Amino acid sequence: MNKIKKYIIIGIMPLLTGCSDFLDLVPEEDITTVETLFEQRTSVEEWEADCHSFIRSISTPQGNLGLTASDELVGNKLMRTGLSSPINGLLIGDGLQSVQQPYGNIWSNTGYFLAIRFCNTFIEKAITCYNMSELEKKQWTAEVKALKAYLYFEMVRRYGPIILVPENLPTDTDVESMKQPRRPLDECFDAIVSLIDEAIADGLLPKSQKPASHSAYFCRESAFALKAKVLVYQASPFYNGNKTYSSFKNKQGEQLFPSEYDAEKWRKAAEACDEAVKECEAAGYALNTGTTSKATKLLNTMYDLEQRVEAPAYNNDEGLFYVRYANTGYYWPYKLHAYTLPRFQSSDNTMYNSSCYGSLSPTIKMVEMYYTDRGLPIDEDPNWDYNSRYAGMSRETDIAKYEGVIPENTPVLNLHLRREPRFYADIASDRTYWQLGPAKVKTSDPDYNLEVKAYRNERFGTQSSTIQEDIPQNISGYWLKKHLYSTIKTRSYSNDYVAKGDDPWAVMRLAELYLLQAEAWNEVEGPTQKVYDAINKVRNRAGIPDVEESWARSYHPEKVKEKSGMREIIKQETNIELAFEGHRFWNLRRWNEAQVLGEPLKGWNVVATTAEGFYNNWQGPIEVWSKRKFDNPRDYLWPIKSEEVMISGVVQNPGW
Repeated sequence: MNKIKKYIIIGIMPLLTGCSDFLDLVPEEDITTVETLFEQRTSVEEWEADCHSFIRSISTPQGNLGLTASDELVGNKLMRTGLSSPINGLLIGDGLQSVQQPYGNIWSNTGYFLAIRFCNTFIEKAITCYNMSELEKKQWTAEVKALKAYLYFEMVRRYGPIILVPENLPTDTDVESMKQPRRPLDECFDAIVSLIDEAIADGLLPKSQKPASHSAYFCRESAFALKAKVLVYQASPFYNGNKTYSSFKNKQGEQLFPSEYDAEKWRKAAEACDEAVKECEAAGYALNTGTTSKATKLLNTMYDLEQRVEAPAYNNDEGLFYVRYANTGYYWPYKLHAYTLPRFQSSDNTMYNSSCYGSLSPTIKMVEMYYTDRGLPIDEDPNWDYNSRYAGMSRETDIAKYEGVIPENTPVLNLHLRREPRFYADIASDRTYWQLGPAKVKTSDPDYNLEVKAYRNERFGTQSSTIQEDIPQNISGYWLKKHLYSTIKTRSYSNDYVAKGDDPWAVMRLAELYLLQAEAWNEVEGPTQKVYDAINKVRNRAGIPDVEESWARSYHPEKVKEKSGMREIIKQETNIELAFEGHRFWNLRRWNEAQVLGEPLKGWNVVATTAEGFYNNWQGPIEVWSKRKFDNPRDYLWPIKSEEVMISGVVQNPGW
């Protein structure tokens, strides 16, 4: 049975958030279809797949609003309104969210509430299937319970307090009883954790024991990781004692945000992180390391880093939970590839691909976020000339170390020199190398290890003398390498990418879990070896020194020994390691620091034909997108559609 008919079947049950006219058209005899559907294993498995289909858009630039509404990537007007599937996250970043037609609206009877109803039906009915073992029924039901917890979590991240739906209401429920109230935040978090605990207790299988057809569903390890992440959110400043929302109540007069800070929430989160790390490591999860086939240590590290977000055929020891949009043959445009790969000119027979826009690009803010090669922020390293970062170009002298990364005897902007491996792995900058094709004997092969030349009329640069709103054009002067395979050339990217097989989006990685562990224990105990060890696992893979060693050589060596200082260090480490994966947008909210999202986005003068012009006469970056807005505190929470508020009587979020 297809998903369309399931919508009709599920429609016979009362909706918790409004009404739908099509319900009046459902034939009475269809009421029994739900029962008959769950008689056969194939239909049960199909229903479970449909439950999961509600989250598959997270793997796309259009659906992963945390990725594109953040300040990490900048795009021109074409990316906002000129595509057949516009990237609405960019419009959210511009402050254009509305109550009439909210972007990314999942609070609806065709959105996540319908998904939750699907889950509830599965949890209730799967046990009645005739040709499934009792063990398999429990395992699949556990997967759906974990999914329901995740759906709740995604709603809480957007809306704060939500309506909880422990089970579907009876078909004869009166309209007034359908108007359920929003529940207090802590009750919502507790419900999420309770579902995860139930799923684990019901026998969620470890990843190693799951059939391939269930690779995109929660396993035992990913459920533990989700629990840890949820509890970290509950302990974080926005959700823990946020007095801004002390007067925010539901229709019953219940206070929805806890007004008092509870330090024990951090301990609970820290212990959950420990438990999750133990489960994952015991199951064989590990950060991607060990590349030795490249010419230099730096290139080996960069390749390790490239692979941390790639999972062809779900094969990645670091990935904890994945989402995949569609069949492989149609999938490559739905990841970031089509929007970030360079738009070479049609005359470039080696690299031109008409499907590439090259119009989503990293901002200067993210370029400066990455560390120096000594593992320090660029303004904290005495060996790195912070004040001269925009003031001119220099030649790299350590040719052996930077072979295949920095061209020999080539002037490069000071900002781009002596940076950490993650910078060179994630971002392509002017006058550096970018491998875009099969590996060659020489790392400087001109065919596929290209020198990025970004000025107007150069190979990577625009051909237009002005910034254009309606054509593919990079407007920051940087390109995103992360999520791309360096071994595939741009011209044949779609075909060669498809040949790799299913390649899902990593929603949670082990590196994130280590960083959550460090953050939580720092809040409980301050900087201890336990905190250092967790963050150093991520830093070691990134090819930079331990955090204690790096900061001992900084301008402020005391920072790594203080709770507040270590908090800032962990946040920057998180912003770097998880950059361009859709996390910063949500982390800034839970840290109660999202107001920075309203700042203009900066880059370089991409229409200039010389180094002086491109780099703004050495005066620093320019604004490349000024239409940014963040209404504080209103924009911390998503608006519920005004029609939904009117029909269901649910209280709207403050400021909307």
